[in-house]
Amino acid sequence: MNILIIGLGSIAKKHIEAIHRLQPSSKVYALRSGISGINLAKVVNIYSIGDLKNYKFDFAIISNPTSEHKKTLELLVDIGIPLFIEKPLYHTLDIKSLIETIIDKDIFTYVACNLRFLDAINFIKKEIVKGEKRINEVNSYCGSYLPSWRSGVNYKENYSAKLDLGGGVHIDLIHEIDYLFWLFGSPQHTRRVFKCNSSLDIQSIDYANYILEYDKFCASVVLNYYRRDAKRQLEIVFEEETWSVDLLKNRITSSSDNIIFQSDQVVGDTYLMQMDFFIKSLENKQKFNDVEEAFNVLKICLCNDSKR
Repeated sequence: MNILIIGLGSIAKKHIEAIHRLQPSSKVYALRSGISGINLAKVVNIYSIGDLKNYKFDFAIISNPTSEHKKTLELLVDIGIPLFIEKPLYHTLDIKSLIETIIDKDIFTYVACNLRFLDAINFIKKEIVKGEKRINEVNSYCGSYLPSWRSGVNYKENYSAKLDLGGGVHIDLIHEIDYLFWLFGSPQHTRRVFKCNSSLDIQSIDYANYILEYDKFCASVVLNYYRRDAKRQLEIVFEEETWSVDLLKNRITSSSDNIIFQSDQVVGDTYLMQMDFFIKSLENKQKFNDVEEAFNVLKICLCNDSKR
């Protein structure tokens, strides 16, 4: 396989590693903005957009800063190859007409939200599909410490800290909104509070609090950049008991301290699983979190109080 990648940050390296593990003979080509960038083993650099016509690509990976996604999509739509787009789709809703063009051209797309491949989340998905338990309340929480995300990098200079580059905890941690959408569908109403006045002293949103209203229950989502003792948890309050899903430990426990589910899988494993799923989907054309679905998730993420 020949794969084009645009954006060679830390997440891109995970995707490249997954490709080489799954398809060792694959060739990865990176469209670079200049010769000053780092060179990666087994990655061929391309410095001119015009040179892209000299290659036949099986798909492209978009993993550059979020604020560049729209421009990159516009470039690749003309080529017409399948697209693997790192989350989030974009940082504003000013992308609707482009989404419509992608759909009209029938371009195969996947927006990468790897937590959909976490074993504990998939266990919850199967339980919800059964429909045997009455849900009264759902709470999702993710708090971590932005300065420790990228070793050796000044967090205030990274795109996460800059709103105009597509940064902000609501965008960076859109996973929580995404997996709730995947588990429960689109909420009837969405309300949210965004703040950026923590001790981190950054420009972008460092605290987000959502209320998602469903027919029979509400789901709350709390996200932040400043929690030093990382916590990522989903809590489902059923009629008879409460389940706590520790996403960092890939474990589900009940309110009576029984272990409902546990897995040895780590979050890093999900990158390999999602790439494997995507490559196989290219053959069977199985849609999963395509640009249309991801745009609906983005609307929940960004809208103040929207009725759908």
